[in-house]
Amino acid sequence: MRVVPWLACFVTHVWTVNANVEKTVFLAPGPATLPDAHPGLDTLRLATLSPALRPVLPTVLSVQFPSDSAPRGLESWYLLRGLEEGRRYEVRICWPATQPTDFWLDTFTLTHVWATPKLIVSLAKYSQQQQQQQHARGSVDSSVDQEETLGTSQSTLFLRIQAAASFFSSNHTLMEHPPPVDADIILDPFILNVLPRSLAPFAAYISVVAVGAWLLSGYVYRWLLSHAVEAPAKPHTD
Repeated sequence: MRVVPWLACFVTHVWTVNANVEKTVFLAPGPATLPDAHPGLDTLRLATLSPALRPVLPTVLSVQFPSDSAPRGLESWYLLRGLEEGRRYEVRICWPATQPTDFWLDTFTLTHVWATPKLIVSLAKYSQQQQQQQHARGSVDSSVDQEETLGTSQSTLFLRIQAAASFFSSNHTLMEHPPPVDADIILDPFILNVLPRSLAPFAAYISVVAVGAWLLSGYVYRWLLSHAVEAPAKPHTD
């Protein structure tokens, strides 16, 4: 009966060794009409995650060490689209343990961002940097949504990721210019608002193993009990 806890512990430690994970959980808001004020979503050129079309986004995030002006490092912005109103979702970022980094994830509604000067300035700054980088490369990031149209009513959120390098090195170049971090951003809907969808196969496997172990242990116990009762007594010699 100790197989299940041992297996769960083993899988957890394997995941911990291979990568770090940070996440945020939220409920999808109701559909909102995308504002046509500048900057509109069609001009932001943000990478988009969608539960149905693009639940996983491999990316490379620039980082910097915390400072007085940026205590949580650099900010990156993304769009979460195609959400189901009232459904619970989890957004998590996974990155190699060999790249020590602190991440903070926050989600904001469209109206909240447009009504908050600090957020809209950060969003516009990031969008401008992305467009400049794409123009310098002479290409457009394939992860950027090309089908955004104004006036479309749907459940949409902004995702802000703050990334700060969290290591120390005697290499002055690394301390001044920490390398970018390879990461996967994952949008994971919950099943019945209880369990993340990506964990469903593992939960089903654990349930099958637990039930099988319980049934097997009962059978073994009855078999041992029956043999103990039916064991013949030793013959006595006069």
